[in-house]
Amino acid sequence: MRTPGLDPATVAAAYTAQQNALVEWLAGLPPEQRREVPVSEHLPAGGGLDELTGLLAFVRDLHDLLPEQPPPYHPAALAAAARGLAARLAAAAPGRSVELRVPPYAAVQCIPGPRHTRGTPGAVVETDPLTWLDLATGRLGWATAVADGRLTASGERTDLSPYLPVVPAGR
Repeated sequence: MRTPGLDPATVAAAYTAQQNALVEWLAGLPPEQRREVPVSEHLPAGGGLDELTGLLAFVRDLHDLLPEQPPPYHPAALAAAARGLAARLAAAAPGRSVELRVPPYAAVQCIPGPRHTRGTPGAVVETDPLTWLDLATGRLGWATAVADGRLTASGERTDLSPYLPVVPAGR
């Protein structure tokens, strides 16, 4: 699926960078830990946004599996995923009444309704890239993220749960 405003070459390069970071991390693990990591089934061919999102979800799972020595997130991969998933939300819920911010990587306007034209928007949702990845893939529910303080939402129409996930978690 092509995501408007996101260059496929940038996404492919980010996928490769994350894949290389994961391979380098694996090489540094002791052999007994390396055997625990089912990498081959989680490195799909391609390099589009769905594959990148799946690869980052796998890295997220590895953080739970090996918390004492977690793999790195490549900044280019987080940036491309944050931008791409935000663009998908904006395409699925077009409008200008809410601004989604995923600093330092993305900001989009979405959700139908009254729009703002100058200054700080009246309705803002802000979260970090990893929380956004979890929300956008359905790995984290909106209510849980709000309750845990993993995002801030102020103003009308800022409950994005009807529009999430934008990519199924199994991707």
